[in-house]
Amino acid sequence: MNKNKPILFCDFDGTLCHDRYWRSLPPNKHEKLQELFFGNDTTFINDWMRGKYSAEEINQSISQRIEMPFESLWDIFVSDCKTMRVPKEALEMLNSLRDRYIVILITGNMDSFTRFTQSALGLENYFDCISNSFYEGVHKTDNEGEIFIKYTNKYKVSIQTCILIDDSKKVCKIFNKLGGTAYRVIKNRDIIYYLEKLTDRDALVGKTENHPNFP
Repeated sequence: MNKNKPILFCDFDGTLCHDRYWRSLPPNKHEKLQELFFGNDTTFINDWMRGKYSAEEINQSISQRIEMPFESLWDIFVSDCKTMRVPKEALEMLNSLRDRYIVILITGNMDSFTRFTQSALGLENYFDCISNSFYEGVHKTDNEGEIFIKYTNKYKVSIQTCILIDDSKKVCKIFNKLGGTAYRVIKNRDIIYYLEKLTDRDALVGKTENHPNFP
């Protein structure tokens, strides 16, 4: 691998995929779960994403709180992890860009992503590297984006040459502050839009501040 190639960082949730864990739960159970774990206090979920809990521990806690047998909840959870939908077109475009970029999937996620989703979708076939916050122990926003510097140092490239595609406004701002070029996915600017531009020989590079999609 040519370590002097710039890095193209790509987010997963909200960027490549819009499916959710536990999406197949009965509506009443799903609503209660959302209130408990994705409401005002997301500490428990964020700690899971930093590797402090396993998927089994999380589902055991949820099963008690929403009054559902662990085995039933676990089967739904694993099935939903394995059947998350990612556009094949996006994966193929990312793969095609690997001749010009080191393409890294960088996701704030859980052990279940690596254990079930990544393997089921064969994501390792489309990326040079997959970074999961569960195993990194940090989120993309921690310490002003130190995880991005970790990878630019690893591959010996300048972050000024690197690109991020992400749906998080906060993550994009941090990446831009570090000197990279960040593009935020929104409703009318999906990942396909940006990947098409990138195939046009770096049409987007260096234009962060002028792009109408960047906040």
